[in-house]
Amino acid sequence: MTNYKNLEVWKQSMLLVKDTYQLVKSYPREERYALTLQTKRAVISIPCNIAEGAGRFHKKDTLQFLHIARGSLYELETLLNIAVMVEVLPEEQAMPIIEKIDTVMKLLNGLINYYKKDKAGS
Repeated sequence: MTNYKNLEVWKQSMLLVKDTYQLVKSYPREERYALTLQTKRAVISIPCNIAEGAGRFHKKDTLQFLHIARGSLYELETLLNIAVMVEVLPEEQAMPIIEKIDTVMKLLNGLINYYKKDKAGS
């Protein structure tokens, strides 16, 4: 795999981290150890797993970490939906992040499909 810092999916996921951190600053103090912490953990997991997958020498290992990153994207989206549902976050504030999640998801799915179709490597 190429240097992970050159991957568009990694770059976009890093921007997602930044934007999500800004967003959760608006969460109430009582959510510090619940939604805030869990949301931060989920979003951090995305670029970290992309980078870790890039550092693996076997396609199967790389795919495993890319799948974990995808799971974290779904987790992040769910946490944002919960925040809206319990009225911690107005829906209009969640939408820009959810749109970025969709962008990262498309890029990540493209990379996963590339590795699945790649017959070279083990």
